[in-house]
Amino acid sequence: MPVTARLVTQLQSGDWLSTARLRLYVAILLAAELAVFCFIVAGTHGWIVPLDKPNTTDFVSFYAAGSLADAGTPALAYDHTAHFAAEEAVVGKGIEYQYFNYPPVYQALFAPIARLPYLAAFIAFEGATLVLFLAAARGILGRLDATALMALLAFPVAWWNIGLGQNAFLTAALFGAGTLLVERRPILAGLCFGALCYKPHFALLVPLALGLGGHWRAFVAAAVSAAALMLGSVALLGPGTWQAFLVTVSESHSMYESGRILFSGFVSPFGATRLLGADIATAYVVQGVFTAVAAGVVGIVWWKKLSLPVRNAVLASATLLAVPLSLLYDLMLGAIAGCWLLRDADKETVPAWEKTALALTYAALLDSRALADKLSIPVNTICALVLFGLATRRASRELGLISPARLRAVAPTR
Repeated sequence: MPVTARLVTQLQSGDWLSTARLRLYVAILLAAELAVFCFIVAGTHGWIVPLDKPNTTDFVSFYAAGSLADAGTPALAYDHTAHFAAEEAVVGKGIEYQYFNYPPVYQALFAPIARLPYLAAFIAFEGATLVLFLAAARGILGRLDATALMALLAFPVAWWNIGLGQNAFLTAALFGAGTLLVERRPILAGLCFGALCYKPHFALLVPLALGLGGHWRAFVAAAVSAAALMLGSVALLGPGTWQAFLVTVSESHSMYESGRILFSGFVSPFGATRLLGADIATAYVVQGVFTAVAAGVVGIVWWKKLSLPVRNAVLASATLLAVPLSLLYDLMLGAIAGCWLLRDADKETVPAWEKTALALTYAALLDSRALADKLSIPVNTICALVLFGLATRRASRELGLISPARLRAVAPTR
């Protein structure tokens, strides 16, 4: 058999990725990522060569907003001049300004965190939210052995999230916990979904899923908890802070549309369309189509009350495509979708090639932004589409649209 044909056969069968090989691959990847990360940290702190100006991450935006709230001037977080001054007070002059467009609920969270020294706050936040994410992933998978733990820790997006100082671990943990608990502990699930009000667009499809799925206790709990968090932030930070936020957020779309945040870093169809050279109006039309399709699939899957893993894999993957502003680090939500796809996979009759598809998606995210920059290919969006496609295929099978006889069982390999 020719080499190419043999390679294709191996990829289709999934036999190339045994548990032993997977453990070896992710161990090597994790070691390499850790080494590269340490090198980047040393370089950005001037420990290798002196720097002309300080570097920073998105985390400084959160920390500065929290410090302004702790100082009794929370509304200034939405005043670019005052907020930039607060950022420079933390890490030094000469940094690039990091905007703060989050609602006051998130600022209230950072008011006590900003009392810690900056580096300690960074480590505490990223470390604590990573632990929450791993706990949610363990609950979804039903276990967290050494191989699974290393695979999650080596997930390329996790390192992007830490390197950029972002909050995707928290978003994924809340979303994952909400999906995990929706049947067993609906009130607690609603609390988790409601807490997403700090980043509300990622809860866009949640009310649709809960409503059509008949999960009214979770639906009400989510609404009440979101309202309570917002009212609590009004009480803590004052109504003027919310007014300042609404003014800022009404103008923020121009920043995302302009390309200040590189389109190669987008996951959404909007960003992919802009990366391919389309104008803003066309990009919004394309995004609207994807949002409608994603909402339609979620609605059908939850209304038909398909199995919990399928419903949740569809909801998590669809969310990435349904919102115009989903960025590279937000693909941590893709990890939640992936965990639901892998839940009980060794007990289900699924196509063997799904293992290869998930592995290739995982690998593509190693440097997806650079690939997108060089080739003008929206790699992040393609990865999100693969996850959504796999989840939708599982749903189609449960709906009887795909015959189980055409699928080959994936047996656990060692």
